[in-house]
Amino acid sequence: MYFKPYYLGCLSHASYLVGGDNKEAVVIDPRRDVDEYLRDAEQRGYRITYVIETHLHADFVSGHLELAKRTGATILLGSRSDALFPFQPVKSGDTRQLGDLRLEFLETPGHTPEGISIVAWVGDEATPRMVFTGDTLFIGDVGRPDLVGSKGYTPAEMSEELFYSLRDKLLTLPNTTEVWPAHGAGSACGRALSDERVSTIGREKQFNPALKPVLANDLQSFVEYSVSGLGNAPTYFFHDAMQNRTGATSLDEVFANANALYPSEVEALTEEGVLALDTRSISEFAKGHIPGALHTQLDGRFAPWVGTMIVPTQPIIVIADVGREEEAITRLARVGYENTVGWLKGGMDAWVEAHGEVVEYTLVSPEEFLATTKQGEATPILDVRSSEEYTASHPLGAINVPITSLTARLGEVPKEPLWVLCGTGYRASIAASLLQRSGWHELRVVERGWNACQAIGAQEVAHATL
Repeated sequence: MYFKPYYLGCLSHASYLVGGDNKEAVVIDPRRDVDEYLRDAEQRGYRITYVIETHLHADFVSGHLELAKRTGATILLGSRSDALFPFQPVKSGDTRQLGDLRLEFLETPGHTPEGISIVAWVGDEATPRMVFTGDTLFIGDVGRPDLVGSKGYTPAEMSEELFYSLRDKLLTLPNTTEVWPAHGAGSACGRALSDERVSTIGREKQFNPALKPVLANDLQSFVEYSVSGLGNAPTYFFHDAMQNRTGATSLDEVFANANALYPSEVEALTEEGVLALDTRSISEFAKGHIPGALHTQLDGRFAPWVGTMIVPTQPIIVIADVGREEEAITRLARVGYENTVGWLKGGMDAWVEAHGEVVEYTLVSPEEFLATTKQGEATPILDVRSSEEYTASHPLGAINVPITSLTARLGEVPKEPLWVLCGTGYRASIAASLLQRSGWHELRVVERGWNACQAIGAQEVAHATL
């Protein structure tokens, strides 16, 4: 047996290449850019014969069609799937044999109706070695029952299905069976996911709080637990789920529609409503950027924040460090943003050399922020963290408008000059760019955010809401 896991930190997304000794392999839950799977399979001498989707994903665009097209592989989906492309449905008890590797399918609905898990048996071993659980069972959590893949079902109905999938199928596997889920910490498909990549059924029974009511056979408590405190799903989830249901275009087509643009072309397009998306570092963006540009730093959780702040149909021009344009366009495409019309050729240096207009904001250190605040300066503070983060601790007098609702609540934002703050500075820079687009000019963004302030001692200006 051959096994290789892949992990995209930006999307907290895990995928897998698994092969038998007959040199046939499967890819489970592939990301959109599939070259790495193809390269690894070729280097090992494997032929990819199946592409398996544990469900129709909502948080990223899958590469299942691309892989099938380039390898001739058959796509396998749960029998309850309503996908609009050719696939082979599988149900509980179905198997696929790849040499010494036997894959057994379990229908495990709950996160979505068509959800499946895949149990891997190797050779003559008496117990299954691993189970690929998709978004049904995570390490430290279980899948949300309320996302768009569950359209037509209430969260409570899906939660009941999830309960039985866990109780009657996954938790009946041996305690030694390894658990390999589709996501880790940071994914919006669950609430309290661990940052570990693998667990076992036994460890999850012992330590996963979501499984306590399942193990106690308490359906009502499980439903109450699984439907509470979920928060809103990111706005791009419905779009991505539909793309995965119908089948996404290839990355080659995405890149074919994007071109290197001279500064004059960028200026003309932005005046027509095309969004300049600046992906450079927070410090570089603060020093100077194109008027009206929205900032989301490429290093970090770039794609989910783009998906939260921008509608998928918005035409985009990428502003990136020279040499990172392709990376930015690929990461946009991973979450269904295919409307990139191009990138600024030569980056911001070319824009400045062409005498393009540049705007900026002030980036200040945590020390300067704390010193100024202790002196009682009247400048208002906008805290764009979540309400839970704000409640735990925040600067005295700070006004909380979470960034996810900032556009809708601009009327609550104080006039300038204005401090803007989040946990690390990442969200604050996004917020500053949104505010500048809406008419704010004199902004001071706290570098490294409230976390850094607390680390150096912010007790005198901190407040917790009781």
